[in-house]
Amino acid sequence: MSTSAGPAAVEVRGLTRIFGASRGGAGVRALAGVDLRIERGEVFGLLGPNGAGKTTLIKILSTLLFPTSGAAKVAGFDVVADAQEVRRRISLVSGGESAGYGVLTVRECLWMFGQYYGVTGAEAWRRADELLAVVDLGDQAHQRINRLSTGQRQRMNFARGFMSDPEILFLDEPTLGMDVNAARALREYVAAWVRERSGRTVLLTTHYMAEAEQLCDRVAIIDRGAVLACDSTPALRRQVQGGQHVELELRGEAAPAEATLPGLTPVWGAPHPERGTRTLKFRLPPERALVGVLHALERQGFQVDGISTRETTLEDVFIAIVGRGLEDTGVEGG
Repeated sequence: MSTSAGPAAVEVRGLTRIFGASRGGAGVRALAGVDLRIERGEVFGLLGPNGAGKTTLIKILSTLLFPTSGAAKVAGFDVVADAQEVRRRISLVSGGESAGYGVLTVRECLWMFGQYYGVTGAEAWRRADELLAVVDLGDQAHQRINRLSTGQRQRMNFARGFMSDPEILFLDEPTLGMDVNAARALREYVAAWVRERSGRTVLLTTHYMAEAEQLCDRVAIIDRGAVLACDSTPALRRQVQGGQHVELELRGEAAPAEATLPGLTPVWGAPHPERGTRTLKFRLPPERALVGVLHALERQGFQVDGISTRETTLEDVFIAIVGRGLEDTGVEGG
């Protein structure tokens, strides 16, 4: 992580956002007094279940949504009072968005977005060609946008986010819908882009824990509109160290809700359609013997098909802090 002189990239104090508030009801609280500071030169990760408040926070920081109360500054400018100054310094890429005009070609669309930010014509064409190579869309440069596949369109949207060479880049689920190779290439580009010039900053929201671990200098875990933890990945891991991380592959007629494992906090994965099994993850304290857990599950009607143990991951940290996995949530509401 590099730093540069000047105000923080993002500074948030007591930020709240309530949707649907009226005289007759309290509304839905999407953000509940968020405090956050992101330094220049950081790649900062924001992790949380669906509906935790991630997208609401991004929308406020990118001036697309007013806060209900509290204050937020981006590059030293207030997101409400100085919205135009904020917009000049940022860019936003959201996974699954549909940007641009379908009759334009990919190259023309990137050039057009460069014009919106005052990039000169020749420089906009140069940047467009450079970014098309980065996202492996050179062969589609003259293809109309409405003929692109979903993955190709998402790669184009990713490239668009860099056309203005922003100081601060907001990436909201940027690799959603991309194949593994494309996502890996784009993560590598983000890391290189931040290192290339002092002060460039990225705020990333993602459901992919490996993505956050690979890219982020620090991570904030948010749930129900509140920041529950904020630190580097190694520091967060140390908070939940102790014991063995176990993953079991189970089969049996008993339902997951029927499993009782006193003293443990088990998290069930989705059923495996081909093998007819289901995964069970938990952290085993040092004083607890794994064989006792296995016997307890067998007595409850479960058959153990596989056992694996591993070191603490960011997903383990997330589950320990939030109390549930990402797959155990509802529909994204902010």
